[in-house]
Amino acid sequence: MEDRVSGYSGQGRASGHPARAPAVAIRPAIREDLDALMALEAAAFATDRAERRAIRHAIGSPSISLLVALDEAVLVGAATIERRRGSRHARLSSIAVAPSRAGTGLGRVLLQAAEAEALARGCDSLRLEVREDNGAGIRLYERSGYRRFETVPDYYEDGTTAWRYEKALGTGEGG
Repeated sequence: MEDRVSGYSGQGRASGHPARAPAVAIRPAIREDLDALMALEAAAFATDRAERRAIRHAIGSPSISLLVALDEAVLVGAATIERRRGSRHARLSSIAVAPSRAGTGLGRVLLQAAEAEALARGCDSLRLEVREDNGAGIRLYERSGYRRFETVPDYYEDGTTAWRYEKALGTGEGG
């Protein structure tokens, strides 16, 4: 899975001012979320979608945290954080926001939850990839204290370049 920020604009819909963070519950995904997670993938991403088996594997994996955002009982977002044994770096491999929640700040809420999860699992940094043409995602990451450290040509299935970012966690930076 490649990192994808979908539906995040960083602006309120009508006012042009930053939107207030949405009231959602964040929790680890469970098997019963699988169909809703597949629907979110289809709604949020035109390409580079995670396959059902990959999402099923991520749920309950000891090396992957799959967090979901719920508005009441409706799944409106998700973030996937991968870890490797012996590494203090975690990787945000996906962040998805339902199109109906675009521009509400849910992307930032999910990013903060992913950072907290990585820190709680003993990681001291979070890395990610973002499409070079994903201005909303790039703004979200840079405003949240991420620094670009690498460019990877032809990373995505359509040939788009990825920009790699990293943030040191627990430093109070950018948050």
